[in-house]
Amino acid sequence: MTDNLKTGRALVFDFGRVVFRWRPEVLVSAALPQRATDAEASRHWAAQVFQAYGGDWGDFDRGVVEPPELARRIAARTGLTVGEVQAVIDGCQREPEPLSDTVAWLRRLHAQGRPLHYLSNMPEPSAAYFERTHDFMKLFESGVFSSRVKLLKPDPAIYEHAAAVFGRAPSQLLFLDDHLPNIAAAKAAGWQAVHFVDAAQAEAEVLASGW
Repeated sequence: MTDNLKTGRALVFDFGRVVFRWRPEVLVSAALPQRATDAEASRHWAAQVFQAYGGDWGDFDRGVVEPPELARRIAARTGLTVGEVQAVIDGCQREPEPLSDTVAWLRRLHAQGRPLHYLSNMPEPSAAYFERTHDFMKLFESGVFSSRVKLLKPDPAIYEHAAAVFGRAPSQLLFLDDHLPNIAAAKAAGWQAVHFVDAAQAEAEVLASGW
C-alpha cells in the first residue's frame, strides 16, 4: 500500500464556513418566517432542526436517511409540519454561497500546482448540488462527502478513509476546518491541521508552517 502513495503534500478543505457560507439561523428565518420571527426564535428552531449536527440531521449527513424520512422524523420530534421541515432541507442548497476569499485562494493554490482535496460532512442533495453548480469544484483532485461513505467527522475512520482516497500518507495532508473537534481528530489521525477562521488567517498560518 505505501508503495502506491503519492508524493508531495496536499491541502484538504472542509466546506461549511470554510469554502461555503453557512448561516443556519438565517436559513431557518427564511424557510420558517411564521416561526422564526426574531433572532431568538431563529436560534431556537435552528437548534431544534439541526441538533448540533447529531441526531436526525447527523443521520442525514451520514447518508443513512433520505429527505422525506428526515422531514417526517424532525416534524414528529419538533412539532413543525413536514412541509416546514422540507423548506429548511431545501434551503440547505440555496443558503451556502461560496466564500469569495477562500475560492480565490483555492484558485491561487491550484495555479501553483498544489494538490487540493476536500473532506466535508455533507448530505447527498447538497453534495450533488455543489458539484452541478460550482465550477471551482474542478480545482479539487478528489474529495470525500460523509453521506457517500457513511462516516462523519470527527470519527477517526473518516480520516483513515479519506487519506486512502487521496492516496497520501496522513503526515502529507494539512486539513483546514472551522470546527475544533474536527481539527483535533485530524491531528490524532496523524494529519497536520489549521483551525480556519477566515481565508487570510488560514493562508498566513499555512505559509508560516512551511506548507
